[in-house]
Amino acid sequence: MTNRCRKPRRRRNTGGPLNPRSWNATHLPARITTGAFILNSGYTKRGADEDTAGQLHGFAAGTYPQLKKVEPRTFVRLLSAGEMVLGTALLVPVIPSAVAGAGLAAFSAGLLGLYVRTPGMRRESSIRPTEEGLSLAKDVWMLGIGASLVLDDVVARRRR
Repeated sequence: MTNRCRKPRRRRNTGGPLNPRSWNATHLPARITTGAFILNSGYTKRGADEDTAGQLHGFAAGTYPQLKKVEPRTFVRLLSAGEMVLGTALLVPVIPSAVAGAGLAAFSAGLLGLYVRTPGMRRESSIRPTEEGLSLAKDVWMLGIGASLVLDDVVARRRR
């Protein structure tokens, strides 16, 4: 009987999140720019004074009445932490794009809810923003980026 040496089978790359080969390099520009922007926004809110906390809370609570139960300082602390977590998730490539994109889409949907529901943000009988609404309406790009990250990741997983 002869002993044949068999070539060991190569393990197929499963593309787990810690494997750099599973990262989609085309997602990095959108993830880095958006993540840095949101992380900075959260970091800036971290040290908000009472007046700023009151303004942010009042604006959000006017659109989302359930937030009236939350103290302004607590609201801003939670908002700041949430933005920093989301920004970090976008910046760290081991977080799957579908997860980071879903977080971004949910966050931006909340901001767009402020835009749609707050009087004076849109022109009469239109979706187009007023000057005051432009700062919120521009956040639609984050919804598009979040949806793109989720869709691209889901489609890529189906191809594998």
